[in-house]
Amino acid sequence: MDRIGELERKYVNEVLANGFASAKNYSFVTRLEKEFAEKFNVNYAIAMVNGTVTLHAALEAAGIGEGDEVIVPALTMSSTNMSVLFANAIPVFADIDPNTWTISVEDIKRKITSRTKAIIPVSLYGLSSDIDAIMEIAGNHDITVIEDDAQCFLGYYKGRIVGSTAHMSSFSFQAGKHMTSGEGGMVTTNDADLAIKLRRFSGLGYGSIGLEKGRISKDDIQNPDYERHVMLGWNYRPSDLCGAVALAQLQRLDELVEARKYAAKVLKEAAEECKWLTPQMTPANYENSYWTMVVRLDTDKITWQDFRNKFKEFGGDGIYGAWMLGYLEPMYRTQNFMGREKIIARYGDYRYERGICPVAEKIQPRLFQFKTNYWDREAAEKQAEILHKTVQFFNASLF
Repeated sequence: MDRIGELERKYVNEVLANGFASAKNYSFVTRLEKEFAEKFNVNYAIAMVNGTVTLHAALEAAGIGEGDEVIVPALTMSSTNMSVLFANAIPVFADIDPNTWTISVEDIKRKITSRTKAIIPVSLYGLSSDIDAIMEIAGNHDITVIEDDAQCFLGYYKGRIVGSTAHMSSFSFQAGKHMTSGEGGMVTTNDADLAIKLRRFSGLGYGSIGLEKGRISKDDIQNPDYERHVMLGWNYRPSDLCGAVALAQLQRLDELVEARKYAAKVLKEAAEECKWLTPQMTPANYENSYWTMVVRLDTDKITWQDFRNKFKEFGGDGIYGAWMLGYLEPMYRTQNFMGREKIIARYGDYRYERGICPVAEKIQPRLFQFKTNYWDREAAEKQAEILHKTVQFFNASLF
């Protein structure tokens, strides 16, 4: 199986053959949105240029703004918390569950204040957070839930596809994700009011954009009396070239996800007899889509770097470390928020420093993120053999 196949090339060639003519431009994005909504069992899907602006648009659609607090997980890629700053709101970091490493429901409860207006749980590494519990908390406090599912395509939670439960859910088509168009993203929702706001916010606030209409027409713009902009909006719409590739990837999504799940399976089996490597726990009634296969190093006899170096020495592709916790990144340490630090200072003394999320601080330095994007099963099996050899080496020399 190839990452990019003949279907992607066929659709791209159709776009190029159209010459970006207005009558046919955006047809692939429209098809992508319709089929994505059907695949993920939601009423509406709105395509955007990447999986960061999707979060910004969702926050704006929910009315999140200056002085509002948004709870985000400590452990994830920083686009999640950056999107809160884009909306001039205040990121509040919650700790993680010690076994699943997704956002802690109990810490969400502790972090809620009168200013809390949204929660962004992340389906980390392909595993859903406890979304029912989070939705219950949100319902009790009139809080919007925006699920960040950039790492989770065709994951399941209690029989429901991930991305169909929260008020809005954000997906990324960045190059390393389950499906890709190089860059791109999608927001899903079942709420018509949120859907129209998402569309208009991502389309320069054009009034003629509707639930099923993602762009203005010639009839609109050729009318000198046409009042174009009914609200402030950004230009977050993707091109039809990206739409063409993403549509093909969506139509191949089952096989793309299965390839990652197979790689995760053989990698986990390679380390299953090792007592000092603990995999991410997938609770009963959850289905992990394994954007990456992650284990925690549970011994002090081996350093993170020594294990990675030995894995590479034996022929491994390398191992990714987990992201630095968001609030420990330099921009939080110095509060270099491009002027937004002044907004945050108006509402309190928000300190971003060690001690905020002790579980995440303990676990993050010990995580090994193994690649699962092997489209050839033999390649995945080879990496699993190398992992097994690495584990055996340290078992023999240290244990």
